[in-house]
Amino acid sequence: MTDSTSEQARIAGQQRKLRLQVLGLDSADAEATFDRIAQLAARFTQSPLAMVNFHNDQRQMFRGMYVPPAPADESPGGSGGAGAGIVFDLSNVAREASLDYGFCPHVVAQGSQLALDDVFDYPRFRGNPLVSDMGVRSYLGTPLVDNRGMILGTVCVADTQPRVWDREVKEGMKELAETLLAEFKLRDSLLAQQQELFAVFDGAPFPIMLTQGPEHLLRYANRAQGDTFGRVSQFSPGRHVLPALDAIGLFRAMDQSFHSGQASPLRGSVSTYGNAYAQDFDFLCTPVRTAPGAAISGVLTVAMTPSAQGYQSSEQQAFAHNVQQRFEQLGTGGLPDAGAHYPR
Repeated sequence: MTDSTSEQARIAGQQRKLRLQVLGLDSADAEATFDRIAQLAARFTQSPLAMVNFHNDQRQMFRGMYVPPAPADESPGGSGGAGAGIVFDLSNVAREASLDYGFCPHVVAQGSQLALDDVFDYPRFRGNPLVSDMGVRSYLGTPLVDNRGMILGTVCVADTQPRVWDREVKEGMKELAETLLAEFKLRDSLLAQQQELFAVFDGAPFPIMLTQGPEHLLRYANRAQGDTFGRVSQFSPGRHVLPALDAIGLFRAMDQSFHSGQASPLRGSVSTYGNAYAQDFDFLCTPVRTAPGAAISGVLTVAMTPSAQGYQSSEQQAFAHNVQQRFEQLGTGGLPDAGAHYPR
């Protein structure tokens, strides 16, 4: 690989990472939508292994995966058999890997479908650790393209036996990958509606920030947040770019909220941006879901000064609850009420 090609690959990886962050897909978390697509791919092709695989600039993430359950007689302590072959167990399969593992990175790099009828026929591929780790002998990977034309990863299947991937199977895999266009369009639509909601927050006189995932990447911060605690780049890791807030234990409270599913209050004294003196704040960290019953996707943090008239804890909680309701309305296809009232 030339220096020019390597640089192009690096830039493309960073662009994919940003797009995945925007879509909320830059993690190895399992997701039912993608697990179902993987299962459909496995059934359609009669393959023992299938994945919906996303790539950023550092790793590949299997947000969708299907492997057949281990037969009872091949479970630990079972009789098994010498000819039973490799038994896949989804509970023990890592949902992420480096970019040199397997064949999906080649699909993303070349931007086209890759069919390997027998991996052993290709010296370039036969030494891949996927072959030795899982006994893969044949592979079919299809680029996963979003509604903006960017390749985000692959939909792929693999088998422990050599096999011929015929034209019908190849075309069927392309059609299956295309069904995910609707998912990406929906996420973009929800993002646009969220931006409308965020525009209302910009006018709030108290700091508000929305973080994403367990690492608390900064998804959004209103003007008051930037003016009070300092402006930071979108998707930067909160505890690293806001050290003053980390020092008072705010991100520990956010950890508790994210993992427990319960609101976490915190009172702390912190120096505001551009000022040497410290000021007291009441923080409320509230877990956010994008739809009722969905997994927690982030944390909404609201900061208010204890002395401020009218900004009591109950109103802080009501504000957070109001925001959560609107996120859930977006997740179920509802639109936020244009005349919704927000505490000011």
